[in-house]
Amino acid sequence: MGACCTCQRGQKLEGKNHHHHNHSHNHNHHHHNNHHSYFEENKNNNNGEHKEGEDDYQSIVGRGDLGANVRLCGFSKFVSMYSQQGKKGINQDAMTVWENFGGQKGMFFCGVFDGHGPSGHKVARYVRDSLPSKLSSSNVISTNDIRWNAEKDDESNNPVFDAWKDKFIKSFKEMDEELEGDGSIESYCSGTTAVTLVKQGEHLIVGNLGDSRAIICTRDDKNELVAKQLTVDLKPNLPAEYERIKSCEGRVMAMEEEPNIYRVWMPDQDCPGLAMARAFGDFCLKDFGLISVPEVYYRKLTEKDEFIVLASDGLWDVLSNDEVIRIVASARKRSIAARLVVHHAVRAWKYKYPCAKVDDCAVVCLFLKRQKPLLTKSLSEVTELSLNYSEIATSKNYSPNSKIDDGLDTLLNYQVKEEKDPNVATGLNDDHKKSSSRHARYLSRRKSAVNF
Repeated sequence: MGACCTCQRGQKLEGKNHHHHNHSHNHNHHHHNNHHSYFEENKNNNNGEHKEGEDDYQSIVGRGDLGANVRLCGFSKFVSMYSQQGKKGINQDAMTVWENFGGQKGMFFCGVFDGHGPSGHKVARYVRDSLPSKLSSSNVISTNDIRWNAEKDDESNNPVFDAWKDKFIKSFKEMDEELEGDGSIESYCSGTTAVTLVKQGEHLIVGNLGDSRAIICTRDDKNELVAKQLTVDLKPNLPAEYERIKSCEGRVMAMEEEPNIYRVWMPDQDCPGLAMARAFGDFCLKDFGLISVPEVYYRKLTEKDEFIVLASDGLWDVLSNDEVIRIVASARKRSIAARLVVHHAVRAWKYKYPCAKVDDCAVVCLFLKRQKPLLTKSLSEVTELSLNYSEIATSKNYSPNSKIDDGLDTLLNYQVKEEKDPNVATGLNDDHKKSSSRHARYLSRRKSAVNF
Protein backbone atom coordinates (compact mmCIF):
# COMPACT_ATOMS: atom_id res chain seq x y z
CA MET A 1 0.00 0.00 0.00
CA GLY A 2 2.46 2.93 0.28
CA ALA A 3 2.43 5.35 3.15
CA CYS A 4 1.94 8.66 1.39
CA CYS A 5 -1.07 10.90 1.75
CA THR A 6 -2.87 10.87 -1.59
CA CYS A 7 -5.19 13.79 -1.03
CA GLN A 8 -5.71 15.89 -4.14
CA ARG A 9 -4.92 19.56 -3.73
CA GLY A 10 -7.74 21.07 -5.75
CA GLN A 11 -9.57 23.85 -3.94
CA LYS A 12 -12.27 25.89 -5.58
CA LEU A 13 -12.81 29.04 -3.57
CA GLU A 14 -15.78 31.24 -4.33
CA GLY A 15 -16.55 34.86 -3.66
CA LYS A 16 -14.66 38.12 -3.57
CA ASN A 17 -13.15 37.74 -0.12
CA HIS A 18 -10.85 34.81 -0.83
CA HIS A 19 -7.11 35.02 -0.49
CA HIS A 20 -4.71 32.16 -1.09
CA HIS A 21 -1.41 31.77 0.66
CA ASN A 22 1.87 32.32 -1.10
CA HIS A 23 2.56 28.67 -1.69
CA SER A 24 3.33 27.40 -5.16
CA HIS A 25 -0.03 27.02 -6.91
CA ASN A 26 -1.14 26.42 -10.44
CA HIS A 27 -4.34 28.17 -11.45
CA ASN A 28 -7.05 26.46 -13.47
CA HIS A 29 -10.13 28.40 -14.46
CA HIS A 30 -13.57 26.79 -14.68
CA HIS A 31 -16.19 28.31 -16.91
CA HIS A 32 -18.94 28.15 -14.29
CA ASN A 33 -19.50 30.68 -11.52
CA ASN A 34 -16.00 32.16 -11.98
CA HIS A 35 -14.54 29.40 -9.80
CA HIS A 36 -10.81 29.28 -9.23
CA SER A 37 -9.00 26.04 -8.42
CA TYR A 38 -5.80 26.01 -6.44
CA PHE A 39 -3.56 23.01 -7.00
CA GLU A 40 -0.45 22.28 -5.04
CA GLU A 41 1.87 19.31 -5.10
CA ASN A 42 1.32 17.08 -2.10
CA LYS A 43 3.93 17.60 0.59
CA ASN A 44 4.85 14.82 2.95
CA ASN A 45 4.27 16.64 6.21
CA ASN A 46 4.58 13.58 8.37
CA ASN A 47 8.23 12.71 7.92
CA GLY A 48 9.71 15.55 9.92
CA GLU A 49 9.31 16.01 13.64
CA HIS A 50 7.12 18.83 14.84
CA LYS A 51 6.03 20.07 18.21
CA GLU A 52 2.68 18.75 19.27
CA GLY A 53 0.02 21.43 19.23
CA GLU A 54 1.60 23.21 16.26
CA ASP A 55 -0.41 23.86 13.14
CA ASP A 56 0.72 22.42 9.82
CA TYR A 57 0.45 25.73 8.02
CA GLN A 58 1.74 24.24 4.78
CA SER A 59 -1.42 22.16 4.51
CA ILE A 60 -3.62 25.27 4.36
CA VAL A 61 -4.39 25.48 0.64
CA GLY A 62 -6.36 28.70 0.70
CA ARG A 63 -8.90 30.95 2.33
CA GLY A 64 -12.56 30.10 2.16
CA ASP A 65 -15.51 32.41 2.60
CA LEU A 66 -15.11 34.99 5.37
CA GLY A 67 -11.46 34.05 5.90
CA ALA A 68 -11.79 30.37 6.82
CA ASN A 69 -8.58 28.31 6.65
CA VAL A 70 -9.11 25.45 4.19
CA ARG A 71 -7.24 22.14 4.55
CA LEU A 72 -7.44 19.08 2.31
CA CYS A 73 -4.93 17.05 4.34
CA GLY A 74 -2.46 17.54 7.17
CA PHE A 75 -3.18 18.61 10.74
CA SER A 76 -3.74 21.46 13.17
CA LYS A 77 -4.17 21.75 16.93
CA PHE A 78 -7.63 20.19 16.71
CA VAL A 79 -7.56 18.28 13.39
CA SER A 80 -5.87 15.22 11.92
CA MET A 81 -6.56 14.19 8.30
CA TYR A 82 -5.29 11.33 6.19
CA SER A 83 -6.34 9.56 2.99
CA GLN A 84 -4.85 6.55 1.27
CA GLN A 85 -5.56 5.03 -2.11
CA GLY A 86 -6.82 1.47 -2.15
CA LYS A 87 -6.11 -1.24 -4.71
CA LYS A 88 -8.94 -0.41 -7.12
CA GLY A 89 -7.29 2.42 -9.03
CA ILE A 90 -7.44 6.17 -8.51
CA ASN A 91 -8.34 7.38 -5.02
CA GLN A 92 -12.01 8.38 -5.19
CA ASP A 93 -12.15 9.64 -1.60
CA ALA A 94 -11.87 13.35 -0.83
CA MET A 95 -11.97 15.36 2.40
CA THR A 96 -11.78 18.91 3.67
CA VAL A 97 -11.72 20.92 6.89
CA TRP A 98 -12.58 24.62 7.11
CA GLU A 99 -11.38 26.23 10.34
CA ASN A 100 -12.95 29.50 11.50
CA PHE A 101 -15.86 28.50 9.29
CA GLY A 102 -18.21 31.34 8.44
CA GLY A 103 -15.69 33.79 9.86
CA GLN A 104 -16.34 32.60 13.44
CA LYS A 105 -13.24 31.74 15.47
CA GLY A 106 -13.26 28.14 16.65
CA MET A 107 -16.05 27.10 14.28
CA PHE A 108 -15.38 24.09 12.04
CA PHE A 109 -16.74 22.47 8.90
CA CYS A 110 -15.49 18.94 8.21
CA GLY A 111 -16.41 16.66 5.32
CA VAL A 112 -15.49 13.27 3.85
CA PHE A 113 -16.68 12.39 0.36
CA ASP A 114 -16.50 8.87 -1.12
CA GLY A 115 -16.85 8.92 -4.90
CA HIS A 116 -18.06 6.01 -7.01
CA GLY A 117 -18.53 5.29 -10.70
CA PRO A 118 -16.24 6.13 -13.62
CA SER A 119 -15.89 9.82 -12.62
CA GLY A 120 -16.48 9.40 -8.91
CA HIS A 121 -13.18 11.05 -7.99
CA LYS A 122 -14.14 14.18 -9.94
CA VAL A 123 -17.61 14.32 -8.38
CA ALA A 124 -16.17 13.89 -4.86
CA ARG A 125 -13.69 16.74 -5.35
CA TYR A 126 -16.30 18.96 -6.98
CA VAL A 127 -18.62 18.57 -3.98
CA ARG A 128 -15.72 18.91 -1.53
CA ASP A 129 -14.78 22.25 -3.07
CA SER A 130 -18.28 23.70 -3.49
CA LEU A 131 -20.48 22.48 -0.63
CA PRO A 132 -18.78 24.32 2.27
CA SER A 133 -19.28 27.68 0.55
CA LYS A 134 -22.98 26.98 0.16
CA LEU A 135 -23.31 26.20 3.86
CA SER A 136 -21.36 29.31 4.92
CA SER A 137 -22.94 31.69 2.43
CA SER A 138 -25.66 34.25 3.17
CA ASN A 139 -26.07 34.66 6.91
CA VAL A 140 -24.14 32.27 9.14
CA ILE A 141 -26.45 31.25 11.95
CA SER A 142 -25.67 33.19 15.13
CA THR A 143 -26.38 31.38 18.37
CA ASN A 144 -26.36 34.75 20.16
CA ASP A 145 -29.59 35.69 18.45
CA ILE A 146 -31.36 32.50 19.43
CA ARG A 147 -32.97 32.00 22.81
CA TRP A 148 -34.45 28.74 23.99
CA ASN A 149 -34.48 26.38 26.94
CA ALA A 150 -30.78 25.90 27.72
CA GLU A 151 -31.49 22.46 29.19
CA LYS A 152 -32.45 21.14 25.77
CA ASP A 153 -29.69 18.98 24.33
CA ASP A 154 -31.65 17.14 21.65
CA GLU A 155 -33.34 17.99 18.36
CA SER A 156 -36.82 18.81 19.70
CA ASN A 157 -37.79 22.48 19.74
CA ASN A 158 -34.17 23.49 19.21
CA PRO A 159 -33.95 26.66 17.10
CA VAL A 160 -30.19 26.26 16.48
CA PHE A 161 -30.73 22.80 15.08
CA ASP A 162 -33.81 23.82 13.11
CA ALA A 163 -31.94 26.69 11.45
CA TRP A 164 -28.91 24.54 10.57
CA LYS A 165 -31.07 21.64 9.37
CA ASP A 166 -32.85 23.93 6.91
CA LYS A 167 -29.50 25.25 5.73
CA PHE A 168 -28.03 21.76 5.25
CA ILE A 169 -31.05 20.56 3.25
CA LYS A 170 -31.09 23.70 1.08
CA SER A 171 -27.31 23.57 0.47
CA PHE A 172 -27.34 19.88 -0.46
CA LYS A 173 -30.20 20.53 -2.91
CA GLU A 174 -28.32 23.42 -4.52
CA MET A 175 -25.16 21.31 -4.70
CA ASP A 176 -26.88 18.47 -6.56
CA GLU A 177 -28.58 20.87 -8.97
CA GLU A 178 -25.27 22.58 -9.73
CA LEU A 179 -23.61 19.22 -10.32
CA GLU A 180 -26.36 18.12 -12.70
CA GLY A 181 -26.05 21.35 -14.65
CA ASP A 182 -22.29 21.08 -15.10
CA GLY A 183 -21.64 19.23 -18.34
CA SER A 184 -17.89 19.05 -17.71
CA ILE A 185 -18.35 16.27 -15.12
CA GLU A 186 -19.95 12.91 -15.91
CA SER A 187 -22.44 12.45 -13.08
CA TYR A 188 -25.08 10.31 -14.77
CA CYS A 189 -23.56 7.06 -13.50
CA SER A 190 -21.07 8.63 -11.07
CA GLY A 191 -21.62 10.21 -7.68
CA THR A 192 -20.38 10.62 -4.14
CA THR A 193 -21.41 10.20 -0.53
CA ALA A 194 -20.98 13.06 1.94
CA VAL A 195 -20.61 12.92 5.70
CA THR A 196 -20.27 16.47 6.98
CA LEU A 197 -20.40 18.40 10.22
CA VAL A 198 -20.49 21.92 11.55
CA LYS A 199 -19.20 22.54 15.08
CA GLN A 200 -20.36 25.87 16.46
CA GLY A 201 -19.41 26.16 20.12
CA GLU A 202 -21.27 23.43 21.99
CA HIS A 203 -23.52 22.75 19.00
CA LEU A 204 -22.69 19.85 16.69
CA ILE A 205 -24.73 19.45 13.50
CA VAL A 206 -24.06 16.46 11.24
CA GLY A 207 -25.37 16.08 7.69
CA ASN A 208 -25.07 12.65 6.09
CA LEU A 209 -25.67 11.35 2.57
CA GLY A 210 -24.84 7.72 1.78
CA ASP A 211 -22.85 5.14 3.71
CA SER A 212 -19.88 7.09 5.05
CA ARG A 213 -20.06 7.51 8.84
CA ALA A 214 -19.43 9.84 11.77
CA ILE A 215 -18.78 8.70 15.35
CA ILE A 216 -17.95 10.53 18.57
CA CYS A 217 -15.70 9.40 21.41
CA THR A 218 -17.17 10.31 24.77
CA ARG A 219 -16.88 9.14 28.38
CA ASP A 220 -19.39 7.02 30.26
CA ASP A 221 -20.34 7.21 33.94
CA LYS A 222 -17.15 5.32 34.83
CA ASN A 223 -15.05 7.80 32.85
CA GLU A 224 -14.23 5.10 30.28
CA LEU A 225 -13.94 6.00 26.61
CA VAL A 226 -16.94 4.82 24.58
CA ALA A 227 -17.93 5.26 20.95
CA LYS A 228 -21.31 6.65 19.91
CA GLN A 229 -22.38 6.53 16.28
CA LEU A 230 -23.69 9.90 15.10
CA THR A 231 -25.06 8.85 11.70
CA VAL A 232 -26.96 5.97 10.12
CA ASP A 233 -25.40 4.15 7.16
CA LEU A 234 -28.01 4.89 4.49
CA LYS A 235 -28.09 1.53 2.73
CA PRO A 236 -30.87 0.60 0.24
CA ASN A 237 -32.27 -2.20 2.42
CA LEU A 238 -33.17 0.10 5.34
CA PRO A 239 -36.99 -0.06 5.51
CA ALA A 240 -37.69 3.62 4.84
CA GLU A 241 -35.08 3.83 2.08
CA TYR A 242 -36.31 0.63 0.46
CA GLU A 243 -39.95 1.78 0.51
CA ARG A 244 -39.08 5.13 -1.08
CA ILE A 245 -37.03 3.51 -3.86
CA LYS A 246 -39.71 0.90 -4.50
CA SER A 247 -42.46 3.54 -4.64
CA CYS A 248 -40.42 5.36 -7.31
CA GLU A 249 -40.15 2.13 -9.33
CA GLY A 250 -36.47 1.60 -8.64
CA ARG A 251 -35.30 -1.90 -7.75
CA VAL A 252 -33.38 -3.02 -4.65
CA MET A 253 -31.64 -6.36 -5.02
CA ALA A 254 -28.59 -8.24 -3.84
CA MET A 255 -26.53 -10.29 -6.26
CA GLU A 256 -26.12 -14.02 -5.86
CA GLU A 257 -22.39 -13.81 -5.10
CA GLU A 258 -22.82 -11.07 -2.45
CA PRO A 259 -26.18 -11.75 -0.78
CA ASN A 260 -25.62 -9.26 2.03
CA ILE A 261 -24.96 -6.23 -0.18
CA TYR A 262 -28.14 -4.61 -1.45
CA ARG A 263 -27.96 -2.37 -4.50
CA VAL A 264 -30.22 0.08 -6.33
CA TRP A 265 -31.00 -0.65 -9.98
CA MET A 266 -32.92 1.12 -12.69
CA PRO A 267 -36.40 -0.31 -13.45
CA ASP A 268 -35.53 -1.81 -16.81
CA GLN A 269 -31.74 -2.01 -16.85
CA ASP A 270 -29.25 -3.91 -14.74
CA CYS A 271 -27.30 -0.83 -13.82
CA PRO A 272 -25.81 0.95 -11.98
CA GLY A 273 -26.13 -1.29 -8.89
CA LEU A 274 -25.54 1.48 -6.36
CA ALA A 275 -24.78 0.23 -2.84
CA MET A 276 -26.35 3.24 -1.06
CA ALA A 277 -29.75 4.90 -0.98
CA ARG A 278 -28.69 8.57 -1.10
CA ALA A 279 -25.90 10.35 -2.95
CA PHE A 280 -24.86 13.40 -4.90
CA GLY A 281 -24.91 12.69 -8.63
CA ASP A 282 -25.99 9.28 -9.99
CA PHE A 283 -28.68 11.07 -11.98
CA CYS A 284 -29.66 7.86 -13.76
CA LEU A 285 -31.34 6.90 -10.45
CA LYS A 286 -32.73 10.25 -9.32
CA ASP A 287 -36.11 9.52 -10.91
CA PHE A 288 -36.19 6.10 -9.27
CA GLY A 289 -35.83 6.77 -5.55
CA LEU A 290 -32.23 7.88 -5.06
CA ILE A 291 -32.20 11.27 -3.32
CA SER A 292 -29.66 13.89 -2.27
CA VAL A 293 -31.56 14.98 0.86
CA PRO A 294 -29.26 14.54 3.88
CA GLU A 295 -30.18 13.07 7.22
CA VAL A 296 -29.32 15.85 9.68
CA TYR A 297 -28.49 15.17 13.33
CA TYR A 298 -27.82 17.34 16.38
CA ARG A 299 -25.75 16.82 19.52
CA LYS A 300 -25.09 19.27 22.30
CA LEU A 301 -21.44 18.75 23.18
CA THR A 302 -20.35 18.38 26.81
CA GLU A 303 -17.08 18.07 28.73
CA LYS A 304 -17.37 14.29 28.40
CA ASP A 305 -16.98 14.44 24.61
CA GLU A 306 -13.40 13.99 23.37
CA PHE A 307 -13.22 13.77 19.57
CA ILE A 308 -15.18 13.02 16.39
CA VAL A 309 -14.14 10.74 13.52
CA LEU A 310 -15.52 11.05 9.98
CA ALA A 311 -14.55 8.36 7.48
CA SER A 312 -15.54 6.64 4.27
CA ASP A 313 -16.92 3.10 4.31
CA GLY A 314 -13.48 1.68 3.50
CA LEU A 315 -12.76 2.13 7.21
CA TRP A 316 -16.04 0.95 8.72
CA ASP A 317 -16.07 -2.20 6.59
CA VAL A 318 -13.15 -3.56 8.63
CA LEU A 319 -12.90 -1.67 11.95
CA SER A 320 -15.57 -1.28 14.62
CA ASN A 321 -16.47 2.09 16.11
CA ASP A 322 -14.82 1.03 19.36
CA GLU A 323 -11.60 -0.04 17.66
CA VAL A 324 -11.38 3.29 15.85
CA ILE A 325 -11.70 5.42 19.00
CA ARG A 326 -9.08 3.33 20.78
CA ILE A 327 -6.61 3.76 17.94
CA VAL A 328 -7.16 7.53 17.88
CA ALA A 329 -7.00 7.85 21.67
CA SER A 330 -3.72 5.97 21.84
CA ALA A 331 -1.94 7.97 19.12
CA ARG A 332 1.34 9.39 20.41
CA LYS A 333 0.55 12.70 18.72
CA ARG A 334 -2.75 14.04 17.46
CA SER A 335 -1.20 14.90 14.13
CA ILE A 336 -0.72 11.21 13.27
CA ALA A 337 -4.08 9.95 14.59
CA ALA A 338 -5.85 9.76 11.23
CA ARG A 339 -2.86 8.12 9.53
CA LEU A 340 -2.71 5.53 12.32
CA VAL A 341 -6.38 4.66 11.81
CA VAL A 342 -5.92 4.25 8.06
CA HIS A 343 -2.89 2.00 8.51
CA HIS A 344 -4.83 -0.23 10.92
CA ALA A 345 -7.68 -0.39 8.41
CA VAL A 346 -5.30 -1.54 5.66
CA ARG A 347 -3.96 -4.29 7.94
CA ALA A 348 -7.50 -5.33 8.83
CA TRP A 349 -8.52 -5.54 5.16
CA LYS A 350 -5.61 -7.84 4.40
CA TYR A 351 -6.41 -10.17 7.29
CA LYS A 352 -10.19 -10.19 7.13
CA TYR A 353 -10.66 -10.15 3.35
CA PRO A 354 -7.47 -11.53 1.79
CA CYS A 355 -9.17 -12.07 -1.58
CA ALA A 356 -10.71 -8.60 -1.80
CA LYS A 357 -9.14 -5.40 -3.03
CA VAL A 358 -8.44 -2.88 -0.27
CA ASP A 359 -10.83 0.05 -0.54
CA ASP A 360 -9.84 3.73 -0.52
CA CYS A 361 -9.90 5.22 2.94
CA ALA A 362 -10.23 8.83 4.13
CA VAL A 363 -10.32 9.83 7.80
CA VAL A 364 -10.84 13.19 9.51
CA CYS A 365 -10.42 13.44 13.29
CA LEU A 366 -11.75 16.57 15.02
CA PHE A 367 -10.55 16.93 18.61
CA LEU A 368 -12.85 18.86 20.93
CA LYS A 369 -10.42 19.80 23.71
CA ARG A 370 -6.87 20.98 24.13
CA GLN A 371 -4.52 18.03 24.14
CA LYS A 372 -4.05 15.78 27.16
CA PRO A 373 -3.46 12.02 27.43
CA LEU A 374 -6.62 9.99 26.77
CA LEU A 375 -5.41 6.44 27.33
CA THR A 376 -2.75 5.17 29.68
CA LYS A 377 -2.26 1.95 27.70
CA SER A 378 0.36 2.04 25.01
CA LEU A 379 -0.61 1.47 21.40
CA SER A 380 1.11 -1.91 21.43
CA GLU A 381 -1.16 -3.03 24.27
CA VAL A 382 -4.25 -1.77 22.48
CA THR A 383 -3.14 -3.55 19.34
CA GLU A 384 -2.68 -6.79 21.27
CA LEU A 385 -6.01 -6.48 23.02
CA SER A 386 -8.40 -5.52 20.29
CA LEU A 387 -6.67 -5.42 16.92
CA ASN A 388 -4.82 -8.71 16.63
CA TYR A 389 -5.95 -9.65 13.15
CA SER A 390 -3.37 -12.38 12.71
CA GLU A 391 -4.99 -14.16 15.66
CA ILE A 392 -8.42 -13.66 14.12
CA ALA A 393 -7.23 -15.00 10.79
CA THR A 394 -5.77 -18.17 12.29
CA SER A 395 -8.60 -18.96 14.70
CA LYS A 396 -10.67 -22.08 14.07
CA ASN A 397 -13.88 -20.10 13.73
CA TYR A 398 -12.50 -17.70 11.16
CA SER A 399 -12.71 -18.32 7.44
CA PRO A 400 -11.55 -15.62 5.04
CA ASN A 401 -14.44 -14.28 3.01
CA SER A 402 -13.28 -15.02 -0.49
CA LYS A 403 -16.49 -13.64 -2.00
CA ILE A 404 -16.52 -10.37 -0.10
CA ASP A 405 -17.51 -7.31 -2.13
CA ASP A 406 -14.43 -5.51 -3.46
CA GLY A 407 -15.82 -2.28 -2.10
CA LEU A 408 -17.48 -1.48 -5.42
CA ASP A 409 -20.26 1.02 -4.90
CA THR A 410 -21.63 0.73 -8.44
CA LEU A 411 -21.71 -1.99 -11.06
CA LEU A 412 -22.57 -0.80 -14.55
CA ASN A 413 -24.59 -3.13 -16.77
CA TYR A 414 -24.02 -6.07 -14.45
CA GLN A 415 -26.11 -9.11 -15.27
CA VAL A 416 -28.34 -9.42 -12.23
CA LYS A 417 -29.89 -12.73 -11.32
CA GLU A 418 -33.25 -12.43 -9.63
CA GLU A 419 -32.98 -13.40 -5.98
CA LYS A 420 -35.30 -16.08 -4.60
CA ASP A 421 -34.72 -15.11 -1.01
CA PRO A 422 -38.01 -13.61 0.24
CA ASN A 423 -36.03 -10.97 2.15
CA VAL A 424 -34.55 -9.58 -1.04
CA ALA A 425 -36.56 -7.18 -3.14
CA THR A 426 -37.27 -8.50 -6.62
CA GLY A 427 -37.22 -6.60 -9.88
CA LEU A 428 -40.16 -5.13 -11.74
CA ASN A 429 -41.77 -6.66 -14.81
CA ASP A 430 -39.53 -6.80 -17.84
CA ASP A 431 -42.02 -4.89 -19.95
CA HIS A 432 -41.76 -1.87 -17.68
CA LYS A 433 -40.01 0.79 -19.75
CA LYS A 434 -40.41 4.07 -17.92
CA SER A 435 -38.67 6.87 -19.76
CA SER A 436 -37.99 10.07 -17.87
CA SER A 437 -36.88 13.39 -19.27
CA ARG A 438 -33.64 13.13 -17.28
CA HIS A 439 -32.97 9.64 -18.63
CA ALA A 440 -33.44 10.83 -22.22
CA ARG A 441 -31.37 13.94 -21.60
CA TYR A 442 -28.41 12.00 -20.24
CA LEU A 443 -28.57 8.93 -22.45
CA SER A 444 -26.44 10.51 -25.15
CA ARG A 445 -23.80 11.47 -22.58
CA ARG A 446 -23.73 8.09 -20.90
CA LYS A 447 -20.55 6.12 -21.18
CA SER A 448 -20.46 2.48 -22.12
CA ALA A 449 -20.29 -0.16 -19.41
CA VAL A 450 -17.14 0.16 -17.35
CA ASN A 451 -15.52 -2.55 -15.29
CA PHE A 452 -13.93 -1.01 -12.20
